Amino acid sequence: MSNRAMMWWGGLLAFWGVAFSAYAEGRVADALPPACPPPAQQVELACQSWTELDAAFKQGVMTAILPIGGTEQSGPYMAVGKHNVRAQSLADEIARTLGHTMVAPVVAYVPEGGTQPRTGHMRFAGTLSIPPSVFAGLIEGAVESLRTQGFRTIVLLGDHGGYQTQLEGLARKVNKRWAAEGQLARVLYVGAYYDVIAQEYAPYLRQHGYGVALGKHADISDTSLMLAVDPSLVREGLLRQVGKPTPADGVYGGDPRQATAELGRVGIAMQVQAAVKAISSFNRRHP
Repeated sequence: MSNRAMMWWGGLLAFWGVAFSAYAEGRVADALPPACPPPAQQVELACQSWTELDAAFKQGVMTAILPIGGTEQSGPYMAVGKHNVRAQSLADEIARTLGHTMVAPVVAYVPEGGTQPRTGHMRFAGTLSIPPSVFAGLIEGAVESLRTQGFRTIVLLGDHGGYQTQLEGLARKVNKRWAAEGQLARVLYVGAYYDVIAQEYAPYLRQHGYGVALGKHADISDTSLMLAVDPSLVREGLLRQVGKPTPADGVYGGDPRQATAELGRVGIAMQVQAAVKAISSFNRRHP
């Protein structure tokens, strides 16, 4: 083969290599959903550049929500990221409703039980747990970062019951220190966001005939809330075909098999409304 022919074939192969690479990259780009779709771009801190955030402060954005989830087992029919997905999604909706509010990345690592020996949710695969002292340091560091950036109201929004008391104590501790330092920022622990599930949503479910399906974890309430936010985290087809799950399955009381997204939307609306009311009231008292 002549040198000219070899150069021609080499050029052709290079062309097709570049063309195939571009095609493959385009197919991958088409297949992957955007990390920051338009609704997230409105309120999520992680979707902003620093200059965009700087401009937002100048336009009056003074409230930041720190959503706190947890990575824990929730029975055989719900993914372990349940709390993280719900916390981020609801925090975004709360921020959009409030206006002038940003949402920090969700905290996915929280106390979930011991590791030696394995206790609590740590007895089941997939659960991730950190010591309470590490959790406290993580939350304090996050709120301090948000205050330093320029946020005046930093909201602690916890989706899991195990750390609610600790969050409340951390808010008091940080506020006391900031007041002594003459800081204008404040931490707001929104307990109503979590409490409304037991105080309003559970009574609603009882009134509509679902009282026996209520439990403490991964029950009809928990599963319905997840179906309303993101049904991809619930193994719904399998759930409808099994017998009543037990504590050995990671379901603590109640029965998730009658869970529906329609029921869940009622509870989600209650949570969003309770949080918006609490944050709006706080900001009016602390302009």
